[in-house]
Amino acid sequence: MSFSARIPPHDRPSVPHCPETEQIGALCYREKNGRIEILLITSRGTGRWIVPKGWPVKGQTHAGSASIEAFEEAGVEGRAEPVCLGVFAYDKLQGNGSGTPLRVAVFPLRVRKLRRKFPEAGQRKRRWFSRKRAAELVSESALKDILRTFDPALLPT
Repeated sequence: MSFSARIPPHDRPSVPHCPETEQIGALCYREKNGRIEILLITSRGTGRWIVPKGWPVKGQTHAGSASIEAFEEAGVEGRAEPVCLGVFAYDKLQGNGSGTPLRVAVFPLRVRKLRRKFPEAGQRKRRWFSRKRAAELVSESALKDILRTFDPALLPT
């Protein structure tokens, strides 16, 4: 069960309550024609669909780190909200083929603009999906739950 599935959206903790994570992720979204769309990117190694994620940036909040990762990996301009939507686990593949288990805290980020030029532009694909389709495409069950149940209307204002 995902972190977000256990806690009602209005009671989801903010950054200080996600200390058990090693990485920070961004759930990048937009509203188009009255529907929420989620931006997924491909991983560099396997080409799987994922959300932008990475290591916390020294001197940044978790939400700030999520915004930086979203720009570097997907060319997203926007500011992540300081609300942890949930946590998911995955195995980060190492050069020798083994996996290192990591936990990722996910923060919502409304996309204001997508840049054509960004640090990892030539290394990844990016595409918009419905919440349902995005959840079908990612591998991690807890991330599926986070994507499927995400509702920006429930974010604190």
